[in-house]
Amino acid sequence: MKITRKHFIAWMSIAIFACSAFTILTKKNITIWMIGDSTMAIKQAKAYPETGWGMEVQPFFDNTVQIENKAMNGRSTKSFINEKRWQEVLDNLKEGDYVLIEFGHNDEKIEKPAVGTSLDEFRGNLAKFINESKDKKAIPVLMTPICRRNFKNGVLIDTHKGYPDVVRKLAGSLHVPLVDMQQKTEQLLTSLGDEGSKFLFNYVEPGNVNYPEGKKDDTHLSPTGAKKIAGLAVEALKELVPGIAGRLK
Repeated sequence: MKITRKHFIAWMSIAIFACSAFTILTKKNITIWMIGDSTMAIKQAKAYPETGWGMEVQPFFDNTVQIENKAMNGRSTKSFINEKRWQEVLDNLKEGDYVLIEFGHNDEKIEKPAVGTSLDEFRGNLAKFINESKDKKAIPVLMTPICRRNFKNGVLIDTHKGYPDVVRKLAGSLHVPLVDMQQKTEQLLTSLGDEGSKFLFNYVEPGNVNYPEGKKDDTHLSPTGAKKIAGLAVEALKELVPGIAGRLK
């Protein structure tokens, strides 16, 4: 039988499909756990169009990955531990799972004792998440908090004080991957400018069913903003975490 170009292409297509199917079938299913605050969290319908960027992560991954987004509005490292939310995650962690850790927005509120932490306490709580994840043979990934839209005279001003630096230094000392979400979101907002970056955040005109008087929110994201920030996070994970990169669609 003469092998034509058409036959060759058909056979190669079948071989590639078979190899891809075999790879997917032989991959171990994993869970990516997400712990953090309202910028990452799943929102109730009454909050729409406010959207946590963690809500937009699952579509980037193949069917071997399950996203468990346990982030919660208003939580800090302290309250996440004290309310036993971390314990729930820890009890269900399996070997090979990943834990994405992004706090800071509420830890910095030291005037609120239930959530505010000193820099040292913040460091200790993050180290607890990391070390206990490793004890379960899961892989922790630290993330700095996303920046707020806080422009002054056209210049984006940081609101997170020393908290992101704690995350960066801890990632280095404990040898865990770091996704610098503050840096990535600062670059994005600066490139768009003050007015141009509004669409990423929860700006709502009056008359909305959930916000009758409207909303101007420079901390929480719009659906479009959440998708954009999720994309930045996943792009960084692809570069930094080989075990996650191989499971992207």
